[in-house]
Amino acid sequence: MTTAIYPGSFDPMTFGHLDIIKRASLITDRLIVSVLNNSSKTPLFSVEERMAFLRQATQDMPNVEVTSFSGLTVDFAHMMGATVIVRGLRAVTDFEYELMLSQTNRKLASDVDTIFLTTSLQYAYLSSSVVKEVALYNGDISEFVPPYVEKRIREIMNL
Repeated sequence: MTTAIYPGSFDPMTFGHLDIIKRASLITDRLIVSVLNNSSKTPLFSVEERMAFLRQATQDMPNVEVTSFSGLTVDFAHMMGATVIVRGLRAVTDFEYELMLSQTNRKLASDVDTIFLTTSLQYAYLSSSVVKEVALYNGDISEFVPPYVEKRIREIMNL
């Protein structure tokens, strides 16, 4: 049985993240979507709220679990019995950073591999930062995030 983790901040979760989750769930037996709890950053949403969004989005995917973690990704992978880390690539600009991370992770834990899934073309431009910036200026983000995420973003930003 292949267990994989898909770590990220998911602040907020986008349709691009959901695209990677759906596709990764089809090639792994168990996919653990893991919200990084990074105390050095100030996220828009709490870890609990990000997890709730992800749970709602993946409720029809029986092999997907949602949890959170802090610390090294490979330590979390070991704790969860995962042998694969899933990462999404939008463009060439993501590749250099993601390659460095995957090589570092491989050095730290040679029993954990990283697989890269390229984002579907319709989401290649999309990032959580883009969503937040467009929302900040009261732009239409309905094609970027699920309605419940959009509603909450607008509440937080008083839009």
